[in-house]
Amino acid sequence: MKIGSRNMGDKHSVFITAEIGINHNGDVDLTKKLIDGAIFAGCDAVKFQKRTVEKVYSKEELDTLRESPWGTTNREQKLGLEFSRKEYDEIDNYCKEKGIEWFASAWDVDSQEFLKKYDCKYNKVASAMLTNKELLEMVAQENKYTFISTGMSTMDEIKKAVDIFRKVKCPFEIMHCNSTYPMKDKDANLFMIPKLREEFGCNVGYSGHEVGLITSVAAVALGATSIERHITLDRAMYGSDQAASVEVLGFYRLVRYIRVVESALGNGKKTITGEEEEIKKKLRKVETL
Repeated sequence: MKIGSRNMGDKHSVFITAEIGINHNGDVDLTKKLIDGAIFAGCDAVKFQKRTVEKVYSKEELDTLRESPWGTTNREQKLGLEFSRKEYDEIDNYCKEKGIEWFASAWDVDSQEFLKKYDCKYNKVASAMLTNKELLEMVAQENKYTFISTGMSTMDEIKKAVDIFRKVKCPFEIMHCNSTYPMKDKDANLFMIPKLREEFGCNVGYSGHEVGLITSVAAVALGATSIERHITLDRAMYGSDQAASVEVLGFYRLVRYIRVVESALGNGKKTITGEEEEIKKKLRKVETL
């Protein structure tokens, strides 16, 4: 099956990504457990985040005091959460062995250049990077199917990003998103999914940061073609994204709910099923129309 230019093989239409992000806490063994959890849940891919810390954050911000397992400054915390080539080589090999796709959102040009080494099938533009023209142009030039998150963005900003991808004919999918962690359900504004689809004439997914599963399932009912949620082994673990994440058993339920909704949505054409025909013979005694 093909959705837009995203080749899904014989898999499901809603593409489900487990966002590991920085929930690995700089630990490759923990990362492998999260990958295993995503596979157990039935996800299509896992996703990471890549930053060149000294370029993404100012010196003042990095020098700010912050207690973490790695030290007492923001710099030490940010560096502690970044994987090097060695760790990503191990992640790449592990995902290949396990048969699951992985990709990452780059937060700067150097990080996108770094990710090119792995020839991942997909790219991701994080909401924070939506207005970074240089990075968007670099990603679009790779001509890989790209998920574009739209948190914190205006319709005009989204349009400018979309124009960059359309100019070079790079396949993409917009992802509706609210960038609060965790997000209140009332702020989800899921009607933006059909609105974005109408406005830009493309697939529209949903990147959720809410607590719970219902909102993400509702997004599928409104036509979301992809779902991205953060995955964790324990929401009480250290990390700024853990509280907005889904534990492995919850992710398993989420995937099952999404697949049920997919099946239930049907094709929008009124038909009488074979089972209905049998009931019709018993119940419909008068046909005078």
